[in-house]
Amino acid sequence: MTVQQLKYIIKVAETGSITEAAKALFISQPSLSNAIREIEKETKLTIFTRSRQGIALTKEGLEFLGYARNVVQQMELLEDKYITNSSEKIRFAVSTQHYTFTSNAFVEMIERFGQERYEFILNETQTRQIMEDVKNRFSDLGVLFISKENGAVIRKELAERNLVFYELFTAKPHAFMSASHPLAARNSVTLEDLKPYPRLNFIQGNFESSYWSEELFSSQETDKHIRISDRGAIVNLMIGMNAYTISSGIFPRYLQGDEIIAVPVHEDEIMRIGYILNEKQELSELGTIYVEELLKYGKA
Repeated sequence: MTVQQLKYIIKVAETGSITEAAKALFISQPSLSNAIREIEKETKLTIFTRSRQGIALTKEGLEFLGYARNVVQQMELLEDKYITNSSEKIRFAVSTQHYTFTSNAFVEMIERFGQERYEFILNETQTRQIMEDVKNRFSDLGVLFISKENGAVIRKELAERNLVFYELFTAKPHAFMSASHPLAARNSVTLEDLKPYPRLNFIQGNFESSYWSEELFSSQETDKHIRISDRGAIVNLMIGMNAYTISSGIFPRYLQGDEIIAVPVHEDEIMRIGYILNEKQELSELGTIYVEELLKYGKA
């Protein structure tokens, strides 16, 4: 077993595809498949399961992946210190739903960290992918929310992946809209008030359902529905189309001046925003700093 083979395993786990991993590694697909089979034969483990839906880590493979990451990271540290004579390079990754405060906290964490060499990853992605990223140890932690509407399903999915949810803070639902929206002057709105206007939701890919949605009340029917994948696009659509989305209400005004506002939604629901880790996993030093920065937004 070589360090290079361990890197192959890590890349396949990150991409969830032999084909995509081979492209990223600049090797042929058969060569990569053979390398994985060699490791499985040597370790007497089935690291990945193969199906028409793709490739996935087994329970034993998940444990193996954790050790593989540790070995590769330690080797990189050795190379930095004794071969390239560089300072230690730190890696830290977060997968999150599309929240402005998670990216702001990420920036503040980097500023507090202050070292010269690092690899930081902020992956704004779909809800299910957040769980997969943390389970496969691509990301150190994930950020998502749980509510009454999605709670049973999300907690079940977390348990199946041996992930634990740690609540950071709660937030009441708010409708984000442009300051010129016909409902913008209201002290609060209801779902019925919002019904005539286009609703914006982030795409969840093959797992499109209200349980995986990043927005509250996604099970409610609407005549005008726009799905997007980019946080910048959602702001443009709010301003240009009187569209709205429902989220936490945490949105620093300096990002859009007075163009975007958040109006409380008068409905019985609460967002429990938190982070997820693997079972028995503790926050790293950077993870602790990042969580501290996130908590500031819950107190704002």
